[in-house]
Amino acid sequence: MTATLADPVSEVVAAAQQLLTRRTGAPVTLVDPVDLGGSGQATVLRVRVSGNPFQLPRTLVIKQVRDAPAEEAHGVEIGGPSAFLREAASYQFATALATDSRPGPDLLAYDLGARLLVLSDLGDASPITALLKHSDAASVTNSLMAMAQALGRMHAATVGREDDFAALLRRVGLPDSADGISARIPDVLQAVPLMFAEHLGIADTPVALLERVERSGRLFAHGAFRAFSPSDLCPDNIIVNEEGVRFLDYEWGGFRDATLDITYALASFPGCLCHFDLSADRAQAMIDAWRSEVVGIWPHLADDAVLATKILDAQLIWVWLTTYWFLPNDHARIAAARAHHLSVPRSAALISRWNVLVDQATRTGDTDVAAFALRVVSALEAKWDR
Repeated sequence: MTATLADPVSEVVAAAQQLLTRRTGAPVTLVDPVDLGGSGQATVLRVRVSGNPFQLPRTLVIKQVRDAPAEEAHGVEIGGPSAFLREAASYQFATALATDSRPGPDLLAYDLGARLLVLSDLGDASPITALLKHSDAASVTNSLMAMAQALGRMHAATVGREDDFAALLRRVGLPDSADGISARIPDVLQAVPLMFAEHLGIADTPVALLERVERSGRLFAHGAFRAFSPSDLCPDNIIVNEEGVRFLDYEWGGFRDATLDITYALASFPGCLCHFDLSADRAQAMIDAWRSEVVGIWPHLADDAVLATKILDAQLIWVWLTTYWFLPNDHARIAAARAHHLSVPRSAALISRWNVLVDQATRTGDTDVAAFALRVVSALEAKWDR
């Protein structure tokens, strides 16, 4: 795609050229912009560096967030000023890690005033969504294990560095380091039992279960296994290239309990309209792959029973959140649920997450959670005539 100076693409390219010229101390010319399809108010381009100063790669990715009102996805701001600042801080943090621990592209330059990021180009890559639809079962399992290992490497490399991340947030002008979703947890805890009563005819959610879900909700703000996460781990933000599995988009980046990340995949990506069947063996292979990377820093996770309980705790809050997002027929709640290879109707997505909870609770030996989850599945299936 070739741009003229009158269009927005050329404006983004020109801004990136000025930024890189300042940074390198030599004129930089960027040519052949290709639109990579940014979401919301973001323009994302791949460009080629012409007359390449020795400091720069041959191709780069430019991301600029235009000055527009922030949108909300699941009650969390996306695309606005604070989201861009969080992403800039997250990329600074991730780029400071050792090369083999970086979860995604490197940040090469940024301009906070222009809301502009210049990133390394990860090149031709396969989206994880396509790989998970592969006809060869062994290839699918290997892709899932590679994703779990990549998460574990990121977690292991970032444990104990939350103060560093908070300092970067303050430097870009975000003194509050709270995760966006954690701010919604109190609303979710109150709303979901009311939704059960209104939409499913379940008026008696057990008090013990509510207390456990409340405890699980603290994993976002606290938790024993805190590490960095890009936080938006839906499959269209995960790619595989020659260097392995890479994670994109850090607008929600922050520290939270790492079990939330591995469980996000095990629970069929609850923030998206996804469905992916995981056999017990395949789920265990993912768990073992992730654990192999983190057990050295969290030795308690070597105990299968301890890990299974932690995963069940994380699944409880994810299934509560996905119910809050997808049970009501409310377009605003699912506006950010992007379509891709794994997308299904919201009814199928929601039922699948509760079924996964049934399976995990059964394997963990928690009959109370399993029984209530089965009750919700039955009510959901009756509601949508499945």
